[in-house]
Amino acid sequence: MERKSKKRSRRSSSSDDSKHADDKRKKDRKHKDKDHSKPSYKRYYGEDFDKKKKNSDRYWNKYAKDDEEPLVGSRYYEDKKEEKKDEPVVPKRPPRKQVDMLTSRTGGAYIPPAKLRMMQAEITDKSSAAYQRIAWEALKKSIHGFINKVNTSNIGIIAKELLHENIVRGRGLLCKSIIQAQAASPTFTNVYAALVAIINSKFPNIGELLLKRLVLQFKRGFKQNNKTICISSATFIAHLVNQGVAHEILALEILTLLVETPTDDSVEVAISFLKECGQKLTEVSSKGINAIFEMLRNILHEGQLEKRIQYMIEVMFQIRKDGFKDHVAVTEELDLVDEEDQFTHLITLDDVVQTNSEDILNVFKFDDKYEENEGKYKLLSKEILDDSGSESGSGSENEGEDEEEEEENGTEEKNELIIDNTDTNLITLRRTIYLTVQSSLDFEECTHKLLKMQLKPGQEIELCHMILDCCAEQRTYEKFFGLVAQRFCQINKVYVEPFQQIFRGTYATTHRLDANRLRNVSKFFAHLLFTDAIGWEVLEIIKLNEEDTNSSSRVFIKILFQELAEYMGLIKLNKRLKDESMQGHFTGLFPKDHPKNTRFSINFFTTIGLGGLTDELREHLKNAPKVPQFVMPQNTEENSSSSSSSSESSTEEESSSSDSSSSEEEKRKRNRSKSKNKVRRRNRSCNNDSSDDSNRKPNRDKKKKIIKENS
Repeated sequence: MERKSKKRSRRSSSSDDSKHADDKRKKDRKHKDKDHSKPSYKRYYGEDFDKKKKNSDRYWNKYAKDDEEPLVGSRYYEDKKEEKKDEPVVPKRPPRKQVDMLTSRTGGAYIPPAKLRMMQAEITDKSSAAYQRIAWEALKKSIHGFINKVNTSNIGIIAKELLHENIVRGRGLLCKSIIQAQAASPTFTNVYAALVAIINSKFPNIGELLLKRLVLQFKRGFKQNNKTICISSATFIAHLVNQGVAHEILALEILTLLVETPTDDSVEVAISFLKECGQKLTEVSSKGINAIFEMLRNILHEGQLEKRIQYMIEVMFQIRKDGFKDHVAVTEELDLVDEEDQFTHLITLDDVVQTNSEDILNVFKFDDKYEENEGKYKLLSKEILDDSGSESGSGSENEGEDEEEEEENGTEEKNELIIDNTDTNLITLRRTIYLTVQSSLDFEECTHKLLKMQLKPGQEIELCHMILDCCAEQRTYEKFFGLVAQRFCQINKVYVEPFQQIFRGTYATTHRLDANRLRNVSKFFAHLLFTDAIGWEVLEIIKLNEEDTNSSSRVFIKILFQELAEYMGLIKLNKRLKDESMQGHFTGLFPKDHPKNTRFSINFFTTIGLGGLTDELREHLKNAPKVPQFVMPQNTEENSSSSSSSSESSTEEESSSSDSSSSEEEKRKRNRSKSKNKVRRRNRSCNNDSSDDSNRKPNRDKKKKIIKENS
């Protein structure tokens, strides 16, 4: 059969040849005449003969030879059906469950804004969960849209548009959107920081929430050794420090954490962080930034890091040497919030934990008082926008009319003089100075902040009074306040005279100060005198005698000179007090007008342990002419009579200069009394025994001692 099939194929291929056509006809006739009912004898062609034959029969019987054979090829289709029965049946998937957008946690699929507004309009009950959920979705889309559109030129417009939205309700969405946008485009970090500064000035809780999330993100990246997250979050924190949203202590903590145990990645993050906020840290905390650069210098000298990191450290030192001119803290376009209006958050790395992130604010939550809260926020946003509009002075459509009205108002204001007798500005100034002093880390930061306040002429003395008052109210004296006052006097000589004036007023009213305040004030002025911040001529107000001093003023002088001796040493202090050009100002401290005042000054300085300052006074008192003793303690009647006679004679001599007539009579009486006393002495001397002479010797010795002590 195989040969027959081959012959058939050959004949079909050569149908054009007449010879082959005749052979084909003969074969066809034989094939019809042949009886197919008889079995054909099987010949051996090989092992695969049956299989090949079966395949060939299946192929040739696929199509019917004529129209009368309808069952031809049925075997082929039956085999195909059996094969299909053996194939595994794939189960049909169940229909996908449709998630309702109003009940899903994340909001479901994207809904076009037009359809969202239409759905919101269909719901009439505004207190329902469906309406609040749709409003939440609209709030989220608007916040994302505004954050994605913000840049340097339109930041003011975007800030106003954001304030129109309820960012108090969506503060979690706002913080999340800003952090994601900053991580996606780090080059706009300063723009996002400026936007946060504007929002923080109106809503400090939003700025605090964003700062806490950034700190948590930085800590998470630091633990996971993820340099990308650390750099992005640290850069954002650095710009928030520049804007005054975050305190510089947080920046110093981050730098210390990165540099304390240096690795290649940690030092790289620290350098990128320093580039962004190095200028700000240099202004507000020079000691802290010096310590960080000293640690970087030690790391560079050790040479254990890669060459690339070492080159980065060297470049950082060069940037610092140039004054960070290519890395300005805040550009003029983004300096939109005054320091007085800004709220600075003092947050440390240890204060922030995972619960502070408040991730629950990122998802929808049903509000029972939705309409009431929305109404409150609308009033609040209206007040904020009205205030900002009045401050910015945005013009209306009719600019010409506004200009005319402003001119008229200006002329009226010039004619009217308003006098404020409530001292509101003074109280506000004092409060600002007090808060600035208390919030400063060191005296240099405090001085810098106070100098940037730009005081009006005449307000310098208020600043000096506030510094002294802050110093006086401390439990113990703090050198911080003395250094602040010293720096002010050295920077601008305008502050010298107010402090000198305050010294004179304080000495005159020392009796009003308690012991603690008196001690602090004395040490404060001792520091100013030691550093020559104020002139030593202020000491001319001190009159060191019994009549012009009281207990409080003597305590003030005592603490003042003891502190000066501790600062300068007794030799330098004595040399300063003996300066010939200043002797005219120290006459009250070391009086030479009367021996009594001289002795008082000597005894005072000797009592407080500074007797070495009175050597010149002792010499003066020793060489001064003797003054008759007015009061002499005597044991006998004889001495009492002589003392009374001497006192009478002295008083009579003084009165003789006034009236000549009365003096002559007094002289006669005095002569008579003297003669009587002489007679009495002679009589007593004659009647006394030798034993009396022995008793008089100790009395004489006592007299000599008393005279020496008084001299």
